[in-house]
Amino acid sequence: MISSLRGTVLQASDGLAVIDVGGVGYAVQVTPDHARSLRVGEETTVHTSMVVRQESVALFGFPAREHLGVFESLIGVSGVGPKSALGVLAALSPDEIALAVASDDDGAFRKVSGIGPKTAKLIVVSLTGKLFAPAKPVQNVTQIPRSDVSDSVVIALVGLGWAEKTATDVVRELVDEHPEPERDTVQSLLRLALSRLGPTARQQA
Repeated sequence: MISSLRGTVLQASDGLAVIDVGGVGYAVQVTPDHARSLRVGEETTVHTSMVVRQESVALFGFPAREHLGVFESLIGVSGVGPKSALGVLAALSPDEIALAVASDDDGAFRKVSGIGPKTAKLIVVSLTGKLFAPAKPVQNVTQIPRSDVSDSVVIALVGLGWAEKTATDVVRELVDEHPEPERDTVQSLLRLALSRLGPTARQQA
């Protein structure tokens, strides 16, 4: 298993990078943005996932481990292949993917080429509770009205198995108790709610 490569960039074009490691050139499939960030002749480190299929072996590379982790979570979803997962990461950052999952926003995934409505919904359902964005806000989070943040967190909690009334009551309590900015984003309020409810406190609706 090849989990990372460190070497000289021999080639970088849309969707492909070739990294020279000890005289061996490794072809790595990357997102277009990642390819544009690489410079031929310069040294780089790429975090990789090796996907072995009956007919092929392919390396998929990422600039950071958080991208790699999201990629491996995505290919674990039924119906999402490595190329589709790479396409999701080409269109959305790890933070945006985590936010879409927490907000039950399958529309964010339907915009990605090759991801249909059923697969988009399955991504949200399968990854709920598995992806959490860092505490730092992403660019569009501050544009979400506070009422929508609360509603999104309630939806996420219900999707994780808590009863709607339990989720609503906890979110209302947290909004009253915690000042901004601790509760002004979906991911921060969701973290507080999960901490309050505890991992074993699920209640079926």
